[in-house]
Amino acid sequence: MGITISNISKSYGEINALSDISFDVKPGELFGLIGPDGAGKTTLFRILTTLLIADNGQATVAGYDVLNDYKSIRNSVGYMPGRFSLYQDLTVEENLNFFATIFGTTIEENYDLVKDIYVQIEPFKNRRAGKLSGGMKQKLALSCALIHKPKVLFLDEPTTGVDPVSRKEFWEMLKRLQKKGITILVSTPYMDEAALCDRIALIQNGNILEIDTPNAIVSHFPKPLYNISAHNMYNLIESLTNYEHTYSIFPFGEFVHYTDKRDPIDKASLKTYLEFQGLTDIKIEKTQPTIEDTFMELAK
Repeated sequence: MGITISNISKSYGEINALSDISFDVKPGELFGLIGPDGAGKTTLFRILTTLLIADNGQATVAGYDVLNDYKSIRNSVGYMPGRFSLYQDLTVEENLNFFATIFGTTIEENYDLVKDIYVQIEPFKNRRAGKLSGGMKQKLALSCALIHKPKVLFLDEPTTGVDPVSRKEFWEMLKRLQKKGITILVSTPYMDEAALCDRIALIQNGNILEIDTPNAIVSHFPKPLYNISAHNMYNLIESLTNYEHTYSIFPFGEFVHYTDKRDPIDKASLKTYLEFQGLTDIKIEKTQPTIEDTFMELAK
């Protein structure tokens, strides 16, 4: 069972949180909704999980209409919100038992689904949830979202504020869950996580910029891209900003990602210009664009 979204819009007063959003998530797909804070990701998740009503448009989740079949949707989906929302005074085991009871099941009945995740927190089953580390809270929240064997899993920025190792482990868990036939819609502000999805939708200011596979989206980057570095990054950025042939520049770690209005670029004249600006240790090398580069280009 998948997700179908048709012309969904939602406003809060004068703020348009979502503007005519449409896309499908195929059954069994791991689909990523990629965008910065305030892009509209959480609003869309709340509409799809029947916690908000859209101003316009229609949507179905696991074959159920979000308005007419809201009770069926709530029994068919797992939802892990961006903020840790479990009962912090209950232990790990008590939280899991509580959520299993709500859905009329038991830990034992669906233990095979959460086993790979739960075994990592089982040694702390008597610890209160509020005392867990960020990574452990994440695993507990995912276990609670899965305990009733949902058809569709919604994960709203599940790795925000989590250490890199836990992030990697979490995505490995999602891949294993996908193999069990669960449809997964995950939102994230991290562009590197987008590459781990089957397809992604780039969203900014409530608008979908592009929908495709990660590789296809990267292939749409319109210009040759270059890594440029120098001894003084601040002066480098300022100099490139004022360069007459600059098309775009974005800081990217130890480099500046640069595109030129000319095709092909004249690397010699660019280096001469930067040296005239007092920069040294200048390196200009062609590089491959990332999803982040494509997003920044589309969002211009």
